[in-house]
Amino acid sequence: MLGDTIDYKSVNFYVNTGTNVLETKTHNGIICVWSGKWNNNQINFTWKFDWNKLKSEGVDEITGHITFYSANGYFTAKKIDVKITKDDQVITQQFAHNYSSDTCYYQYSLVPHYAPVTEKRDYDKMFLPSDKNDAILVVDGKKLHVSKAFLSYHSEYFSALFSSNFKEGQMDEIPIGEVSFDDFALLLSTFHPNPVFPNDKTVEKLLEMASRFMVSSVINIIEYHLLNVSRINSEKMLWMADEYVMPKLLEKCIRGLNTVEKAKKLDQSPEYKKLSDSAKAKTLDRIMKLI
Repeated sequence: MLGDTIDYKSVNFYVNTGTNVLETKTHNGIICVWSGKWNNNQINFTWKFDWNKLKSEGVDEITGHITFYSANGYFTAKKIDVKITKDDQVITQQFAHNYSSDTCYYQYSLVPHYAPVTEKRDYDKMFLPSDKNDAILVVDGKKLHVSKAFLSYHSEYFSALFSSNFKEGQMDEIPIGEVSFDDFALLLSTFHPNPVFPNDKTVEKLLEMASRFMVSSVINIIEYHLLNVSRINSEKMLWMADEYVMPKLLEKCIRGLNTVEKAKKLDQSPEYKKLSDSAKAKTLDRIMKLI
């Protein structure tokens, strides 16, 4: 769903070899830091967007354009299309400029895209008794009717639980402790015949649950989501790839460390401290190649 267009126009700012940050402006949930500098016969402009407020309201993407101008008429107005999907995303523009200074301004027209609201599944209906189910799991006092064969196929944990070597395998109702009904039902629904697909709000909890209950198929599904769909920041994604053993994602995250700035951001993040020694060694090796 598209939100209302957000328009903004700056005042004039002088740009030369000594300028850097020209303006920091908060407008309708968007904080934009505009920087500009003349160097080697060109002007370098950057716009850094902080849109956490809009994210908290359900926005997952912003599209539109930025147009910038010379108040002196030294260059014709230039328009660039933008697509903002990451935290603190930076848009850059460089162009030839024959004068060593100029007075400039810019304006943007941006459209927030709201993530679709997914309807919460009725887990009670999803796990009702049927002729295909032959076991009852009890979580938070609620019963989930499941198929032993189906769960055993997907999970080493349940394969062992339903084994005759465990007393639970002989019980009519098997209690599952230290987990909420919603979290457990969410895990099972992810590989249900009518599955609920992961999203950025559920992946971390699902990874925790899939690891505990040894459901490798769910980890594979989440890895695909993180590789191809997710907008989670790269630092957190790297930690999840390391923590829950997602090799393709780990490789992609390390390859993404392609600038010194990204390396510094990772080093200063709380996720870096939680990385394994092996993952830290791989990131260090990647960073050394940038120096």
